[in-house]
Amino acid sequence: MPWLQLNVNAQRHQIDKLEDALLASGAVSVTLQDAADQPIFEPALGETPLWDDVRITGLFSADIDTYAATLQAQTAFGDDLPTHKWELLEDKDWEREWMNNYHAIRCGERLWICPSWQQPPEPDKINLMLDPGLAFGTGTHPTTFMCLQWIDSQDLTDLQIIDYGCGSGILGIAALLMGAENVIGVDIDPQALLATTENARRNNLPADAMLVYLPPRCPKIEADVLLANILAGPLAELAPQLNALTKPGGKICLSGILAIQADAVMDAYARWFDFGPVAQQDEWVCLTGTKVRA
Repeated sequence: MPWLQLNVNAQRHQIDKLEDALLASGAVSVTLQDAADQPIFEPALGETPLWDDVRITGLFSADIDTYAATLQAQTAFGDDLPTHKWELLEDKDWEREWMNNYHAIRCGERLWICPSWQQPPEPDKINLMLDPGLAFGTGTHPTTFMCLQWIDSQDLTDLQIIDYGCGSGILGIAALLMGAENVIGVDIDPQALLATTENARRNNLPADAMLVYLPPRCPKIEADVLLANILAGPLAELAPQLNALTKPGGKICLSGILAIQADAVMDAYARWFDFGPVAQQDEWVCLTGTKVRA
């Protein structure tokens, strides 16, 4: 069925009261969007990031009395609503709409990332079939894409890999399809571990090819290659642990890092690793290096 939505342009300090006011006036859900194209790259641990200018949208059933709902929202807010507008939300199959706009991505010479509901553009290449809906990691973001490009450029035959912060499992699964012997996936989110296992199954990999763990249960091994596409802060904090999980002579691939954060992350690993040239796409970078010191 169709829906109506009330869009309100607000300032950060008004958000809580407006959210409560929209719910009090009959909204079945309330969402927040950036209203001024203000980037928030890496919030502090435990912080809920919000923009200075926010568009708050309340979703209402189509039979709502918009005049009465507006008055009720104003009463609950305690003042006139900031600039606002009612809109009819077209009735669509939103899942299908999203699926139609997600397409296969080529990541180097050999590797494609393909949505599970589409035929691969080049069936003779290495095609990773992915359901992106279960967890973060689709290949579209520069940080993931650069990691995939690096994986495509490596000879991973019979190597042991750790995918730390595995998300959807996209990096580890790509490594397996490129010839790695096995991969250990690690993530703090149990949903990510489920998504990784499902995506590995979707790619017809053996059940034991990519075992997944929460960080405290990660096996204490030394991998040939360690992949970690997280954020700069956690990567710097995890440097001793990720070093311990990489064998001497092993390689490391780190991403989720802004260009302005690259030196700080490399400094955290410099006692163990020599880094190669920095790959950059837009404002994001990918750092790759070799472990040369115990």
